[in-house]
Amino acid sequence: MKQVIETNDAPPAIGPYSQAMRFNGVIMTSGQLPINAETGEMPEDIKAQARQSLENVKAILEAAGSSMDRVMKTTVYLKDMNDFSDVNEVYKQYFSLPFPARSCVEVARLPKDARVEIEVIADC
Repeated sequence: MKQVIETNDAPPAIGPYSQAMRFNGVIMTSGQLPINAETGEMPEDIKAQARQSLENVKAILEAAGSSMDRVMKTTVYLKDMNDFSDVNEVYKQYFSLPFPARSCVEVARLPKDARVEIEVIADC
């Protein structure tokens, strides 16, 4: 049975989707924009955006009874692949060996004109 995961510690969905779903012991988050849940604001700096997106992911995983060290796969969407190394610098502060599998793609545009969006798949 699938279960909706929601927390006030991450920004609410901006469309017809859930923050995350749990199914058969796996948590799948929606892409997390770098929006601060308390202020509704988004930082402009790419490192601050990456950090905020990962903090949102972390809050959702914790609400689901999981954690960042249980992440198996991440997908990082970047508006500009030139931000790759800056995002990696922040990313490695949230994950450790063995690192999760990851895809990173450059996209033409992200919602709210964010520079990064991150989604994960984690074990419960």
